[in-house]
Amino acid sequence: MEMLKVKHINTYYGQVHALKNVSLHLNQGEIVTLIGANGAGKTTILNSLSAVTPIRSGEILFEGNPIHALSPEKIVDLGISQVPEGRQVFKPLTVEDNLELGAYLRYRRREGRARIRASLDEIYRLFPRLLERRRQLAGTLSGGEQQMLAIGRALMARPKLLLLDEPSMGLAPLVVQEIFSVIATLTRELGTTVLLVEQNAKAALKLADRGYVLETGKVIIEESAGDLLENREVQRAYLGKEKKEIWER
Repeated sequence: MEMLKVKHINTYYGQVHALKNVSLHLNQGEIVTLIGANGAGKTTILNSLSAVTPIRSGEILFEGNPIHALSPEKIVDLGISQVPEGRQVFKPLTVEDNLELGAYLRYRRREGRARIRASLDEIYRLFPRLLERRRQLAGTLSGGEQQMLAIGRALMARPKLLLLDEPSMGLAPLVVQEIFSVIATLTRELGTTVLLVEQNAKAALKLADRGYVLETGKVIIEESAGDLLENREVQRAYLGKEKKEIWER
């Protein structure tokens, strides 16, 4: 079933035309990745979906309903959460306080405390290290732990669609492997749909069901993840011999 449909959206930063008639879709339970060079428009797509950066024209449908005129808060309430690039945790607060803030809208709806606690327990199951450090200040965590916390905070809103922006940036390979394993678990066990922006193109394609390749604000290729891994143009631009050696270290 189609969960998200983006139809010919155009997004600007001032006079800069960042997204040019971009169209894409996500089916329920899929992991879809966006691939492209820096400045191709990958993060702008995520920000447009979450209304951080309003679109100038086009349409965004979530579960069949238009959402492009809604506020970021309302979009989170509908079931779309974004994990921004750079983690952006609340460093003076504890790990558990950060996670509780992720459930802010659920508290405001007066959702039962027991259900929110169950979500917190689920995050601790996915990321046992956060349980060990639940009383620790977020600013004292390692980069990998902060990334886990940022993902966990987003999951506390119980999203149907999770937008992930560069989750592996600056992290050790073993930590990246752990985070990617959790992303796969989210889809397999919880049915969460994921739109992933990731600099490690090979790892992203191995995890994803489908992918889109962007170039200067336009979608130039849409294929299954397996086909993209075998696509010679994609190999040349993003999976060349030098890059392959990096990914495989």
